[in-house]
Amino acid sequence: MDKIDLEILALLQKDASMPLTALAQAVNLSTTPCWRRVQRLHDEGVIRHQVVLCDPQRLNLGLTAFVSIRTSQHNRAWMDSFIAGATAIPEVVEIYRMSGDIDYLLKVMIPDIAGYDQVYKKLIKVADLLDVSSSFAMEVLKNTTALPLDYVKLKG
Repeated sequence: MDKIDLEILALLQKDASMPLTALAQAVNLSTTPCWRRVQRLHDEGVIRHQVVLCDPQRLNLGLTAFVSIRTSQHNRAWMDSFIAGATAIPEVVEIYRMSGDIDYLLKVMIPDIAGYDQVYKKLIKVADLLDVSSSFAMEVLKNTTALPLDYVKLKG
């Protein structure tokens, strides 16, 4: 990966629908070499997906909950069951296995507290949980899908 690849990634992270001609012009390449670089970034798995980002407010998903899960079971069968069950709940948009006092952290998008209660009831059916604790976001201060590119090890 070189500086041009990083420029391409920075631009595509801002707007993946950018026309190839505009992308090529922005990084001072002709269209074909730019297209080859984008394809290589896809093939190498650097670019995993191109998606549409929706506005949660416009989809009646104005409440974000961060749900901390603690369990007394730390075995593969329990974990597989929990992950499969939690993944099947559409309102659960992110799941992390954590270090420290919390075993799992979930990000849940719902319309309101009643919506959260429905998700909570589904969640406690998924697996035996020791403790479930939730915090609700009061205000979004930063929300981006763009990853920092400053840590990429460049060729040559």
